[in-house]
Amino acid sequence: MSNIHILEPQIARVNGVALHGCDAFLSEDDLRQRACSELLRQAAVSQGFLANDDEASSDGVLSEAASQAIEELLDANLAIPEPSHEACQRHYNAHLAGYSAGERVRVRHILFAVTPGVDLVALRNRAETTLLDVRCHDGKSAQDVFANAASTLSNCPSGAAGGDLGWLTASDCAPEFGKELFGQSDVGVLPRLVHSRFGLHVVEVLQREAGMVQSFEAVQGAVAMALRQNTFVAALRQYLSVLAAQAQIVGVVLETAQSPLVQ
Repeated sequence: MSNIHILEPQIARVNGVALHGCDAFLSEDDLRQRACSELLRQAAVSQGFLANDDEASSDGVLSEAASQAIEELLDANLAIPEPSHEACQRHYNAHLAGYSAGERVRVRHILFAVTPGVDLVALRNRAETTLLDVRCHDGKSAQDVFANAASTLSNCPSGAAGGDLGWLTASDCAPEFGKELFGQSDVGVLPRLVHSRFGLHVVEVLQREAGMVQSFEAVQGAVAMALRQNTFVAALRQYLSVLAAQAQIVGVVLETAQSPLVQ
């Protein structure tokens, strides 16, 4: 009789509630997102914002009632003070490049796409090795190592053109990609991989065209919104870490806190 045992894939759970089916492929980021959503959904139930019979999501999509209840939960538990005029002015002065209009960058990239069934560890290793290789040759070789790597390794159609994406503005990019490109001054291969919804990118900025800095008065509302968002994100992370410390979590790693939420 064979002694070989086939291990069933582990299903991630929060307080016993499954976050996915046994045949689902989820990245670590997707798992963490689902775990955080389920923590908040359960907190909304326990604090009376959501009915006990609301069913947990098996595909990561919350019910309309759960989404509304989580908003009410966060309004009740997160203290988000209105930023002062002085704080807005300091933020504006420290981030002038981020409040310019018309900035453009000429970029090329090598995309390592995250697709169902891909070995994420092997994918990251390939991406990191490629990043190191092109950085070592950046501006030091007559042979265009970056273009060669893009043509053979990139999962983007731009690979046929050496990875060249041409001139881009912030509106041309996914937000998580654009934030690594704009409001900066460096030209050359970026020192770390850029993560986006499409996968991992090795990115080189070939040229920059600075935009025109807008006056503080013209962007004061946007500055205040950015500060409120920063405060909200910090408070939400802290709140989630407190919830995670009080929960039984299997199959996904979340940051936990041992101290109560500081309001």
